[in-house]
Amino acid sequence: MFSKILIANRGEIACRVIKTAREMGIRTVAVYSDADARAPFVRMADEAVHIGPAPAAESYLIADKIIAACKQTGAEAVHPGYGFLSERTSFAEALARENIAFIGPPVNAIAAMGDKIESKKLAKEAGVNVVPGFVGEIEDTEHAVRISNEIGYPVMMKASAGGGGKGMRLAYNETDVREGFESVKREGLNSFGDDRVFIEKFILNPRHIEIQILGDQHGNIVYLNERECSIQRRHQKVVEEAPSPFVTPKMRKAMGEQCVALARAVGYYSAGTVELIVSGADPSGESFYFLEMNTRLQVEHPVTEAITGVDLVEQMIRVAAGEKLSFTQDDVKIDGWAIENRVYAEDPYRGFLPSTGRLVRYQPPVEPWADDGAENGRRGVAGVRVDDGVFEGGEVSMFYDPMIAKLITWGETRDEAADLQVQALDAFRIEGLGHNVDFLNAIMQHPRFRSGELTTGFIAEEYPEGFHGAAASDELLRGLAAIGGVIATADADRARRIDQRLHDHYYAPGDWTVRIGERDYRVVLEEDAITVDGEPVDIDMEYTPGEAMLDLELGDEALTLQLAKTRTGYAITTRGATHRLRILQTRIAHLADHMIEKIPPDLSKLLICPMPGLLVKLHVSEGEEVQPGQPLATVEAMKMENILRAEKQAVVSKINAGEGDSLAVDEIILELE
Repeated sequence: MFSKILIANRGEIACRVIKTAREMGIRTVAVYSDADARAPFVRMADEAVHIGPAPAAESYLIADKIIAACKQTGAEAVHPGYGFLSERTSFAEALARENIAFIGPPVNAIAAMGDKIESKKLAKEAGVNVVPGFVGEIEDTEHAVRISNEIGYPVMMKASAGGGGKGMRLAYNETDVREGFESVKREGLNSFGDDRVFIEKFILNPRHIEIQILGDQHGNIVYLNERECSIQRRHQKVVEEAPSPFVTPKMRKAMGEQCVALARAVGYYSAGTVELIVSGADPSGESFYFLEMNTRLQVEHPVTEAITGVDLVEQMIRVAAGEKLSFTQDDVKIDGWAIENRVYAEDPYRGFLPSTGRLVRYQPPVEPWADDGAENGRRGVAGVRVDDGVFEGGEVSMFYDPMIAKLITWGETRDEAADLQVQALDAFRIEGLGHNVDFLNAIMQHPRFRSGELTTGFIAEEYPEGFHGAAASDELLRGLAAIGGVIATADADRARRIDQRLHDHYYAPGDWTVRIGERDYRVVLEEDAITVDGEPVDIDMEYTPGEAMLDLELGDEALTLQLAKTRTGYAITTRGATHRLRILQTRIAHLADHMIEKIPPDLSKLLICPMPGLLVKLHVSEGEEVQPGQPLATVEAMKMENILRAEKQAVVSKINAGEGDSLAVDEIILELE
């Protein structure tokens, strides 16, 4: 077994590898860029080596710097995590030349499966179902249009070396192909150094199912069941679970055995994942097709660990050291249900735009990386696990992935795991930048999610007008109004105790009018009861003025609330939405109707940059007339290209930025008239 390993990665996956290595008695080395000098993974490791500036292309993606750090520290092996160099054959070969072990699959398997075009050819030769499409070289946009017309729309254009949702465009017609083909090529080149593109038929009502593979260097290969990853946004996974509510034992066996056969065909060992697309319209599950094989650890590996009890990082290390698997296929079981939500630095209330900045407050629901015990299959604390790589006061940088944390819950049933997600997300406190916690919470409560009727179109279909917060029941709103009344009374009671007050109110008021949205609630606090519009509300709570988080019982339901003081009341966040409560004493509440309403300025004449990013391309010039939907500019943020379009017919009157400029959020790119 190795005595020291180096982790050629950053953030939560670096912390994840360090945690298991520490438990195995293996010393660890972290490598870090300028942006990560104070990051948790650097502090967690036994040693740390600085490897360069913040951009990954100048630090984490330079193999020579990783190898130099290995030599400097005496590390015998490298775990690449995911992303960066994890699927680069040149990196694995360079390590081999220096007699440094690569904690991952053999080079030939990475080469065979890492190229999406070649992997499809191999899968087809091995008798694996593949999606109809064109897997050869595509010459130019016109060639792409001809291919798409032959396959039949809709089609998906993908960068051959792509991953993580980057380098992908869905095209419903010829216009979409012409508009998106070059963009896919650029994303592939910028993110992966490869601008080759392939085109395949897009399966309608698709479900994304993946099979976890694990093999050793002695020819033993097993599959660790499946994960359902159908809830995606822009082809990036948002929610993952294991097992899948769609997959039957018969389907699981067929998929698993086929994926093992594919892995065996390329001499695979270590952890890997075969991604399948399954037609949700076919309940038999026989309509499944090979998408790609990821020759590395997946972001969503914790849900597999939770239901199987197998530590995948530990197994990768043991396999790399030459050990045999200690279990067989018959030993792989399914215990309970696990769900993972990816907490991203993005603002769902602003079209999921990337959000960078400082984490002014960061308090996860349980201590990160804590476990009740390794024997429980990495299920965290009481079924709640947080994998992260950030800290309060730290910064989410524009240079790397926008993930803040992964929240994993385990329960005996799927509903139990989802209920735990709702509770934990309510208690996840993040301030300082936009985040998607409310959105994740809304998904966990959504009737369609609970039914298990999932497709990769879930988010687009259920939130066609964007996300505006989870819907709240009348009962919850009445409860929040009552809670607002209790808080207002407590705050007023504290205020009246301050010396030298000008007024002579000796008792805190107990009659309030609470406005939530467009509705007013009359809240009356009496000695032994709280009523809302004359109806009693049962609340069990304790509140001290100034508290930012509150645990209470509303009727029979336990709630966690996050509180933020506003000018006229409180903003209360719970159950996937932030509710703004205007709280006024009933005797003066009617006077609020006489306040002058503020009219927001007209911003329709401005193209405003919605996120910090790089202006990659200007599609128009001054004086040009534009039509609704026409591309105006392309902004790259978090390695993703975002096309900004005209909302109405207009003429470009002034351009304020040029291609290659770095833009701040809300910066004006151009003006229209």
